[in-house]
Amino acid sequence: MPMPTEQLTARRPEIAPDELISSLVPPPRFDGVRFSTYVPNPDEPSQAEAVTACSAFAERVGGSGGAAKGWRALFGRGRKQADRPGLYLDGGFGVGKTHLLASIWHAVPGPKAYGTFVELTHVVGALGFGEAVRRLSGHRLLAIDEFELDDPGDTMLVNRLLRELTDAGVFVAATSNTLPDKLGEGRFAAEDFLREIQSLAAKFDVVRVDGPDYRHRGLPEPPAPYGDDELVASAENWPGATLDDFDALCDHLATLHPSRYGRLVDGVAAVHLRGVRPAKDQAIALRLVAFADRLYDRAIPVLVSGGSLGELFDEEMLAGGYRKKYLRAVSRLTALARDAVSASGARA
Repeated sequence: MPMPTEQLTARRPEIAPDELISSLVPPPRFDGVRFSTYVPNPDEPSQAEAVTACSAFAERVGGSGGAAKGWRALFGRGRKQADRPGLYLDGGFGVGKTHLLASIWHAVPGPKAYGTFVELTHVVGALGFGEAVRRLSGHRLLAIDEFELDDPGDTMLVNRLLRELTDAGVFVAATSNTLPDKLGEGRFAAEDFLREIQSLAAKFDVVRVDGPDYRHRGLPEPPAPYGDDELVASAENWPGATLDDFDALCDHLATLHPSRYGRLVDGVAAVHLRGVRPAKDQAIALRLVAFADRLYDRAIPVLVSGGSLGELFDEEMLAGGYRKKYLRAVSRLTALARDAVSASGARA
């Protein structure tokens, strides 16, 4: 018998200020990952080299004795490159950078924090800069996934935050699809902020991770969209599933800070979206990227009707400065659509 189906648009998640720091841990998909579970592509030597570099960094962080160990002296004149407080994993989407970042986090004793770039900026906004620094400066490690600088304000804020934290003895590990001296390129007048960006880049040793997107190596094309009736039937018969009209969900996402998107989908078994079509503008497109990331973090299957997930972002968007973000979102959503097919077969 069909069951009542919940809607994401009916949810308004809240995160209390005291939860902001304690909730900075790897998402469920990466609870169990370790260096030993990362399988390097034998055709891409940089992947095995990245495991070695990340493991060595984790050992250095773990042996540091924690924060406030005289970093100002250590990072003074004559500092060696290997003594940099940051490690930066650069590479395309689908090469396992987040797996490696979470492995670093798991290998290092606490106190430690793990969050996306968006979550980190939200922590600063919610707590205030001074309080965020106070709470994070006692940590041994701060791991930042999806490091992006999308506007000049973020550039200044994060540079100042990392300067304060590394001076206090906090190590920083980060992932991105863009080298640290290229952050912001194509999105705002990066040349006007070159000094800030270069100062930020100087804190990181860069480890390159090359290779094709592992999520789609040798796999068939993504599943075709469902018919509306078929989509509704799936949602009604899938315990814990949600069903939303795509446009209504896009409107709802605009009312929530992206740092709440994870809480929005917590506990959801499968997401059904009716009437999917290309994003109308870049603001919607970027919210969909953040939403897709949180679905992927939680391994939530996605089923859609209407348009293809591969057509969420038009050619003009894909030609702009956010190209890598959009391609990552399509890659992750496609993987979740395949998961939905597998899960549906298992439930049949």
